[in-house]
Amino acid sequence: MAEKDLRKIKMFVLDMDGTIYLGDRLFPFTKRFLDAVRQNGADFCFFTNNSSKNREAYLTKLAGMGIEIPPEKMLISNGVILDWLKANRPHETAYVVGTPALRADFDGAGIRQCEDADYVVLGFDTTLTYEKLCTACDLVRAGKPIYGVNPDFNCPVEGGFIPDCGSMAALIQASTGVQCEFFGKPSRHTLEYMLQHTGCRPEEMAVVGDRLYTDIAVAAGTAVTSILVMSGETTPEMLAQSEIKPDLVFDNIGCIFPPEGL
Repeated sequence: MAEKDLRKIKMFVLDMDGTIYLGDRLFPFTKRFLDAVRQNGADFCFFTNNSSKNREAYLTKLAGMGIEIPPEKMLISNGVILDWLKANRPHETAYVVGTPALRADFDGAGIRQCEDADYVVLGFDTTLTYEKLCTACDLVRAGKPIYGVNPDFNCPVEGGFIPDCGSMAALIQASTGVQCEFFGKPSRHTLEYMLQHTGCRPEEMAVVGDRLYTDIAVAAGTAVTSILVMSGETTPEMLAQSEIKPDLVFDNIGCIFPPEGL
């Protein structure tokens, strides 16, 4: 992709874990990149698949790192599934396998939660218990649909990775034979959500992230530009072997707009 094409991008949708920070450590090049985006007449927002937290938690975390943004610039997979459920399964109940933050988002959306629910929602549950898994599996075996908030197998943290929602879904699938329908990246639900909330046309948007099967795959087959950064999960070997290919690859977001500019 030629440099001049990056000038056509009006909105950079940035992943978070492994892209702008790792754990609680902001990458040293992140703020310079954000400044460079503005200087080039574009804008940015954030989108995370991490459904263990909610928008408020991420706004607080970013503010603690010196990045102050309005709430509408913080997009999260929780919002994608909540919008879809309210539109497609109104007045139904949910059994949410998730953290208190995810469950609070369901309360805020007016979706009633109970154990004998109409459907199951599986998030990245860092408070997961065996009892929750058993209840979810019982509901799925009874024919209730199960929706996964995000398909990530691992969440990058300082020192390695921890199991994410996709790994938990694999456990439930092994027990019940049923796979979740996922709503975070790379689902088309998420791409539609991004376009709607940014007001951009596909050719005006770039998705930036460190994972091939989520961040890069969400743009596959569309006019959205995909930019892979090698600061998180993806290794050179993984990139070489993957059928999913990004439009652009950089070591980190600091290399997208080098100090000398485009």
